[in-house]
Amino acid sequence: MGSDSYAFYGRGRLGPPGREKGRWKSRKSCLRPSWSPEPVTPLPPPPPPARAPSARVEPKPPVTPATAFTSPVETPDQVVPEAAGELGFDSGPDGVEGGVPGGVVGGIVGGLPEAPPPPQPVRVGGAIKAPKKLRHVDPMYPRIAAVARVQGIVVLECLLSPEGRVAEVKVLQGIPLLDEAAVQAVKQWVFTPTLFNGVPVPAIMTVNVRFAL
Repeated sequence: MGSDSYAFYGRGRLGPPGREKGRWKSRKSCLRPSWSPEPVTPLPPPPPPARAPSARVEPKPPVTPATAFTSPVETPDQVVPEAAGELGFDSGPDGVEGGVPGGVVGGIVGGLPEAPPPPQPVRVGGAIKAPKKLRHVDPMYPRIAAVARVQGIVVLECLLSPEGRVAEVKVLQGIPLLDEAAVQAVKQWVFTPTLFNGVPVPAIMTVNVRFAL
């Protein structure tokens, strides 16, 4: 049977197309589907990959800059004293225990520690070398002693400062008419510092002042 063959559905009779409408059908029409395929909906794209969890950065605490003291642009008309409560404590009407009358608010209880006592003067001689004289002043010969023809040696004990200056003078063996002139001259003398273990210290030394006509 060719491409134009027929098939009959029902009573088993064959015939050309066009007869007994509704019974005779072409083989091609029988093989043709009577329904149309539904359109294929494309699949949605896959979701993007999840991001890796990022490391959490702890926020740093804000840094408060130090308060700098600056001079005022304009000079105030008057200075208002600060209240005691603004200093962070209340001294009360009677002050702080251990304070002193007339003390300053906010000061150290008991006051500042006392300064260490000055080192004791050492006597020149032995291991303590005598300092060198840097400045010498001759004594003024008293007129009354010159008229009386008084001569001799005045022995003095001097206390030298760590800088080498004469701080005190004491007469050990003197002449009444010549002692004051000798003392005034020696007070103007200057020596090198006296060292003890490499440190300048006060020193005591004996000097002789000669008077001669």
